[in-house]
Amino acid sequence: MKHLFFILGCVLSMAVPCLGKAPFPIHLGGFVLGEDISGHRKRIKMNSCRPRRYMEFIGEGEIQPIAGFKSGLIAFGACDRPNKIVRIKLKYADSSKGFFKELMDRFEERFGPPSEYLGDPFQILIAWKWAFEDDKGGRISLILQHNTKATEEKIGNAVKLSLTSQIDRERDCFKAKHPKAGGRKAKKGKTRKMWRLFVPY
Repeated sequence: MKHLFFILGCVLSMAVPCLGKAPFPIHLGGFVLGEDISGHRKRIKMNSCRPRRYMEFIGEGEIQPIAGFKSGLIAFGACDRPNKIVRIKLKYADSSKGFFKELMDRFEERFGPPSEYLGDPFQILIAWKWAFEDDKGGRISLILQHNTKATEEKIGNAVKLSLTSQIDRERDCFKAKHPKAGGRKAKKGKTRKMWRLFVPY
């Protein structure tokens, strides 16, 4: 019965490969988590690729124009598995609330109810998260959001698919190779001089 459930899950997920016992969603916008960015040279502006600020363990590059999407960023490993895609962030060309609702219906039809609400209580930013995990410790995060005016986020509709388990491995790899990265740790307790930096006066 367990084998039958596994087979049915793979069939229902169609083109989504099964990792372990969970059908992970790894395809988005023509990109695939875990693939080398060199296989997407025509879809990524390779000259835009550079280490992400404050997250040097991954790199990031802008996408070329793709039908249906306004913009996007592709993140890839820079230490444990160099150049392998670990995150796909895309902004849809259609920024309407109606399109977001249609996306939500289709996401729920494929993946079931979301695991967590990440938006604000006033729904200026609406963001829903799905979480996936296999029996080997692989973890994927899928976030769909609609933003009306939160300036720190992209306005409109956006989706983010992240291979979080591999991002963690990239971070651990970078820390092991660069133990002094980030400078010295602050001493425990805050001096009066430090508080003057933290608090307006």
